[in-house]
Amino acid sequence: MYQLAPNIELLFTEAGDYHDRVRAAAASGFDAVEMWGPTGVDAPTTPKDLPALKAALEETGTQLTAQLAEPRTQFMIPPWDHSEFYRKLDEGVEIAHLLGTPRIVVGSGTGFGGWKRQVQLDKLIEIYQKAIAQIDGSGITLVLEPVNVRVDHPGSLLDRTAEGVYVARGVDSPNFGVLYDIYHSAVEGEDIETELANAGSIIKYVQLADAPGRGEPGTGDLDWPATLAVLRGSGYDGPIGLEYYPQAASEESVRYIRDVAAQA
Repeated sequence: MYQLAPNIELLFTEAGDYHDRVRAAAASGFDAVEMWGPTGVDAPTTPKDLPALKAALEETGTQLTAQLAEPRTQFMIPPWDHSEFYRKLDEGVEIAHLLGTPRIVVGSGTGFGGWKRQVQLDKLIEIYQKAIAQIDGSGITLVLEPVNVRVDHPGSLLDRTAEGVYVARGVDSPNFGVLYDIYHSAVEGEDIETELANAGSIIKYVQLADAPGRGEPGTGDLDWPATLAVLRGSGYDGPIGLEYYPQAASEESVRYIRDVAAQA
């Protein structure tokens, strides 16, 4: 059975603030959640109440499986000043330690038309090699997320799973891997079995939503029993983040995927 981690930016929002969403998820039987960055999605300049969030996680025995790195940097856009990313990465690691989070999600930012694509991918390798060296010994894994450019993230450099795998192999660290988002992959028209076979143990985290629409499983066209069977067959046995926009109340929206995951 897969451990499912509802994203508390999108799910259990009926409960109120983030710490109350953790309690609501726990009351619904979840022992894990995920979130976006340490700031609130509705107020990007206002930090989350981290002590309250920590208290809720500890009180309920809930694992925070992943958080985003901040800021979401445009690595390839001149003047190529990445100092704020590296500075905030240290802060992100401190927050991850505070909240007991083993993974920080990183991205590629927008591609730059003035460079060949291969040059930009190789530049990402350099950037993340430096990042991994900076946080060496922290126990935190960085997971790089390819995202679709067809619907949600036009202009993003990294939109193919195989290219994320290329970057991760170039970084060459046990503390760096790929976040495989089933929704983004499906929107890009990728074949999940092919992508997972190519990626192997490079996949360090998985998220899901149905496609099209990015709603809960059962609202789109994906065959979820088959999809999770392929995921299991690939050897991935870690947590799965539920990063979807619910079309029904949160507790109702999770029922189908919980049933499927229990059999996977």
